[in-house]
Amino acid sequence: MVPADGARPRIEGERESEILDATIAMLLDSGYDRLTMDAVAGRARASKATLYRRWESKASLVVDALIRSKRSMGVPDVDSGELRKDLLAAHCGPTGKVDPDHARAMAAVLTALHTDEEFAREFRTRFLAPRLETSRRIFARAHERGELAAGVDLDLIAPALAGVLLHRVFLLGAVVDEKTVETVIDQIILPAATGTPYSPISQGT
Repeated sequence: MVPADGARPRIEGERESEILDATIAMLLDSGYDRLTMDAVAGRARASKATLYRRWESKASLVVDALIRSKRSMGVPDVDSGELRKDLLAAHCGPTGKVDPDHARAMAAVLTALHTDEEFAREFRTRFLAPRLETSRRIFARAHERGELAAGVDLDLIAPALAGVLLHRVFLLGAVVDEKTVETVIDQIILPAATGTPYSPISQGT
């Protein structure tokens, strides 16, 4: 039963991690559409009632699993004082790499963004929005430092790097490594953001 105040009891620590890990595993095995609370409960050796005491729906469970996944693509809010260094640190550091299994998990939920309104709302609000806001802050600081060209739209440029990388992963099936990230930053993102044409001589190693 959900308490009268609407708050759901938390399943914490190792038990919560086991359930969320089981959710990611089911997502990789079966996809979003075929994933069920029953299946996750069985894989995590928990009761369905236990899951529903913590998560009100499959959508909220899957979004929590994506957020908490060890392989989740985070965007750390770094501030080195230079846009290129910030972008490299954010997307090439330990939490910025595109892990193949996490990319597969993300691919498994793409259809649900168009077919499941509840999931789309939860995903965009709780998973996507914080990452976009962090990227926007990185570019906003670059704007304050005078690094960006006049008139650059922060709402367009901030998610552009992630958009290019995800396009390569999901549509082209390409592997995204640190060299790929660096190339996209140097040849696409920085020229668009700063108005300065790409020059291999001008970029650091």
